[in-house]
Amino acid sequence: MNTTEDTDVLAGKEPQGDNAIERVLVLEMVRVTEAAAVAAAQLVGRGDEKAADAAAVAAMRRAFDSLFMDGTVVIGEGERDEAPMLYIGEKVGGAPGKGPKIDIALDPLEGTTITAKAGPNALAVLAAAEEGCLLNAPDVYMDKLAVGPGLPDDIIDLAKSPSENVRAVAKAKGVEPALINVCVLDRPRHADLIAELRDLGCGVILIGDGDVAGVIAVTDQETTIDMYMGQGGAPEGVLAAAALRCVGGQFNGRLVFRNEDEKARARKWGIEDLDRIYKLEDLASGDCIFAATGVTDGSLLEGVKRKRKPTGELIMTTESVVMRASSGTVRWIKGEHRVE
Repeated sequence: MNTTEDTDVLAGKEPQGDNAIERVLVLEMVRVTEAAAVAAAQLVGRGDEKAADAAAVAAMRRAFDSLFMDGTVVIGEGERDEAPMLYIGEKVGGAPGKGPKIDIALDPLEGTTITAKAGPNALAVLAAAEEGCLLNAPDVYMDKLAVGPGLPDDIIDLAKSPSENVRAVAKAKGVEPALINVCVLDRPRHADLIAELRDLGCGVILIGDGDVAGVIAVTDQETTIDMYMGQGGAPEGVLAAAALRCVGGQFNGRLVFRNEDEKARARKWGIEDLDRIYKLEDLASGDCIFAATGVTDGSLLEGVKRKRKPTGELIMTTESVVMRASSGTVRWIKGEHRVE
């Protein structure tokens, strides 16, 4: 694949330095999500979730191996016995023992059902940070609560009720709770949450899948989404936290364990306080990168398109975003990829 267009929305270049993230090259991470998105896009609307996910995983793994880094997946799609997924603890990168040590959180295809049904907001997504800067946790569920930038510190708190959190945000914004819009995954487990929010008069924006995009939506005023609430995958929580570290906002997360096996897996990865409420920098700290490429059209990114150039050459086009915490840089990148 060959990316032919790279549009930087901010003037200037990345600051120079010698930390691990610099040496990996921030923009190289986009090549990884592009590869996964293009592979998954071949299966949009085909009704086969597993095949789409497997294609994205294989492409992402190959792309990682082209990078000069010694990477470790710290939160991903399961554990070693669940290969060929990119499992927790898997080593990625083309320079094991030689390149900079990088922690990776990923979802090669966020929205497998979306992709199978050709719905909106499917993404290939990852976060990268220096070793020790991303939460190392099992692939379990997570309670999530998020707001965008510009609000008082600690305005949200998972220890409080949804109503209390909505009222706090409404007060800070100088509006009534009825003017607050909350994004929630449309799941039976959220029936009580949705009912409570509607009793307050809130607008409830229900999404079928894609809670990384749902969380990021709170940072964009054009979406009209003020808050994100609900329970989804822990990997997506870490990925969303990494994005908010780059563009601003607040996030609370709490791991949800459905049985003793999941609790044992958490302890295996060093998590002792099973009821801990994680804030933004507990999930993603230091200098981190967030990268995503659209698989299907969505609120954040356009999906992969197959086009024919005037020369007759067949190409795939992609749209991606890459963000960096230390500089606050956000780049929107359009790519063209030859169809082999």
